[in-house]
Amino acid sequence: MKTAAEVIRRHEQQLHATLNRSVTVTARNDQRIRVTLAIVPDEDSPSATLTAFDDADDSELASVNVSPAFRLTASSATAWIESDYARPR
Repeated sequence: MKTAAEVIRRHEQQLHATLNRSVTVTARNDQRIRVTLAIVPDEDSPSATLTAFDDADDSELASVNVSPAFRLTASSATAWIESDYARPR
């Protein structure tokens, strides 16, 4: 039988996974780039941030605000990188 703490921890992990996504792609001269999407739920004005990191040294390459409805996929991450990190529409 699961304890209440286990149920709460599983719920928190599921919520974190729903609000924080990450994908790593190869782009720009075979550079590995990790792109993350962090969603901040808010009843009045939810927001999201798309951030690119160099996978080799974890340095931040770019960061933009996007719609919380933005779908992060390998294709959308690659398109964002190839657009020189222009804010996706």
